[in-house]
Amino acid sequence: MNLVLFGPPGAGKGTQARVLVETRGLPQLSTGDMLRAAVKAGTALGNKVDALLTKGELVPDDIVIDIIAERYDQPDCAKGAVFDGFPRTIPQAEALDSMLSVRSKKIDVVLELKVNDKVLLDRVEQRIKEGGILRSDDTPETLQHRLGVYYKNTAPLLAYYGKQGKVVTIDGMAPIADVTQQIAAALDKKG
Repeated sequence: MNLVLFGPPGAGKGTQARVLVETRGLPQLSTGDMLRAAVKAGTALGNKVDALLTKGELVPDDIVIDIIAERYDQPDCAKGAVFDGFPRTIPQAEALDSMLSVRSKKIDVVLELKVNDKVLLDRVEQRIKEGGILRSDDTPETLQHRLGVYYKNTAPLLAYYGKQGKVVTIDGMAPIADVTQQIAAALDKKG
């Protein structure tokens, strides 16, 4: 089963993806993690990506698609994967559909984690109070910018996948365990 976790930055996509890895055996394909690994490695791609991530900008589609395709072709993705942080735009969704179609695969379900923006901003501020900034892109200002980018570029994906009957909305404001249960029920229903 191929599924997309969808929601604004800080909605809990990464947390739920890790749960799905453990409970469903599907690998988490987190473009954010892959891109941050490139930044940490100090590669030419990493340095290019670092400037974009720090500003909360999107990485060009061709770079992201290549990273996803290469990762998806690994043996652990044979039964599907959890796409975390990708796609973020309709052209990316179309490219993902094409990439999967060539492999006789498709996106089976899109899980929308619905959250309150103010709570997301409060969470970032709380993380800073508790232990400082965790990542260069983990500040209230950058999150505010990323939310704007999300609503402008990414939110239209709900309509794209909604037309395909693939969107399931999850209350992302519920406690983590409740969100996990809602996701499990939705996936069991989709089969």
